[in-house]
Amino acid sequence: MNGAVKTSSAVRWLLESEPSIRWQAMRDLTDARGEQIEAERARVTTEGAAARLLALQAADGRWAGTAWNRGWDSTMHALMLLRDMGLDPQSEPARRALGLVRDRVTWQGCGPPEIHGNAFFEGEVEPCINGQVAAVGAYFGQDVRRLVDRLLSEQLADGGWNCDTEIGSTRSSFNTTICVLEALLEYERSVEDSAKVTRARLAGQEFLLERRLFRRKSTGEAIERDRKGGTSWRLFAFPTWWHYDLLRALDYLRSAGVAPDERVAEAIDILARKRDAEGRWPLEIRYPGRMPVEIDEGEGRPSRWNTLRALRVLDWYASGSGGVPGGKHENG
Repeated sequence: MNGAVKTSSAVRWLLESEPSIRWQAMRDLTDARGEQIEAERARVTTEGAAARLLALQAADGRWAGTAWNRGWDSTMHALMLLRDMGLDPQSEPARRALGLVRDRVTWQGCGPPEIHGNAFFEGEVEPCINGQVAAVGAYFGQDVRRLVDRLLSEQLADGGWNCDTEIGSTRSSFNTTICVLEALLEYERSVEDSAKVTRARLAGQEFLLERRLFRRKSTGEAIERDRKGGTSWRLFAFPTWWHYDLLRALDYLRSAGVAPDERVAEAIDILARKRDAEGRWPLEIRYPGRMPVEIDEGEGRPSRWNTLRALRVLDWYASGSGGVPGGKHENG
């Protein structure tokens, strides 16, 4: 099966999915009209995983009884999933859910005592967590200006961010940096076009690019395992939570409208070689924890979320570089 046929088959497979996948596949991988895409997006609030996730919110505004946890089913993690699913921030279900979070959820029991009284969108102390909070807050129209200002003040000299600066680290972390970059991009896109935010984001973006997304700047050696989590950046998860991987980095660059250059070519080649005979990408790893709702068929199985993200990354690369490893990429 050649590349174009595989891609057409994979796109059809995505279009047979639930609304949260289908509307994004229509937008990013087909020639569907705007009104068709918006009609499909409207179904996210009433059908599929996003609707099930919204129904799990308690009257106190929380999911799993907490602002954040290591079980990955907390309020923050639920909001991250709803953002990934493209829940319309202006829809009534989104406005109702976010209003409850804004007005009722605090960081009680999460982290040091000094943050326990913080409202949810004031964040906590670690930039990796605050980046995720700022990303969902900006997307859903909440006031995260003070949180973004804090993130800007925590940027390191090499351009990135690290949650371990409080224990003396002076080098940035890929994990923390990607969380903050996504937040700054969402803030620019959804809240305000701030030159200060853009400068910081571009410096953080360059931190990744000058390392070719997964190599040491000093030696050029490939980083095979994340030092903090022990995970491979070549294994693609969804959701990623705080973890960095090459697909997440590439999808950020695509979303940011970065012109692809030779610094991403190796990562693109790794991505392209993971496509199976049907043109799909698997869920290669699933991080331990409790998914609030199931969104894929399990580790090792073809993943619609990874396939959606991989196909739109390859489209981005092809449009900016003139080709994709493994043959011409076409949508059908």
